Amino acid sequence: MSELRNSAYRHLEVSPIAGTLGAEVTGVDLSRDLSEEVMGEIRRALLDNLVIFFRDQKLTPARQLAFARRWGDIHLHPFMQGMEDYPEVLEIKKTPADKKNFGGEWHSDQAFTAKPAMGTILYGVEIPSAGGDTLFTNLYAAYEALSPGMKQMLAGVKGVYRGNNLSGHDGQTREQYYAGKLSMKTRDPGDVQTISTHPLVRTHPETGRKALYVGGHLFKFEDMTEAESRPLIDFLMQHATRPEFTCRFRWNSGSLAFWDNRCTMHFAINDYPAETRIMHRVTVCGDTPY
Repeated sequence: MSELRNSAYRHLEVSPIAGTLGAEVTGVDLSRDLSEEVMGEIRRALLDNLVIFFRDQKLTPARQLAFARRWGDIHLHPFMQGMEDYPEVLEIKKTPADKKNFGGEWHSDQAFTAKPAMGTILYGVEIPSAGGDTLFTNLYAAYEALSPGMKQMLAGVKGVYRGNNLSGHDGQTREQYYAGKLSMKTRDPGDVQTISTHPLVRTHPETGRKALYVGGHLFKFEDMTEAESRPLIDFLMQHATRPEFTCRFRWNSGSLAFWDNRCTMHFAINDYPAETRIMHRVTVCGDTPY
């Protein structure tokens, strides 16, 4: 793994920022129309490092969308409204008046949909003077560190993932939970599937590696009650977020992060109560986990 992460690139420089995942990529301007060769190297960097970071980018919503579309169709968030002029771009905004932040727990984006998002492309527009970092964790490493007995027990187990399962909802709808606590507009998902069943151990369609597929949307195991499921879910979440599996990214305005939801979780830290943080997010459609 370390050899792959540090191997030479012709068009980019890729510098790992932690031992298990995460790398900064330099030598590319994402606002330009990139060649297939450069795109191929970015894909390789993403697959090798799971999350990649670009600094000093100057992206309009239109250019961010253009880059995202090179990876596939755009995945719309079923619960949150996009920007008025760019509905495929979700403006993630937290002001000093907000009590909650968006994404403030460990999760993998859109795990509750039938075909969860393949990747997420997040761009920093306005960043606090300190705080507002994002944590990432390597779900390949989390699976591989399990004992043989635990791997055997989890083989074939399916998890049930729910769209409004964020910690602390206390039975409220997402709209009730966020009302007055977040400067973002919610919407009715309509007929979009927001409860889905997926393998607890999923196989990455490009690398063939197995990853532990857990996160804040997982609320029970198939054919088990929530009470029966909770102790094992709690163990797996604590295991998957051990420090040695993680990296932490410090944002600046113009920074962009691109992560692979098929093998990572992330956590947006809410530690800037007196400041504003504005991000633009685009998610790329994925496939059915297997």
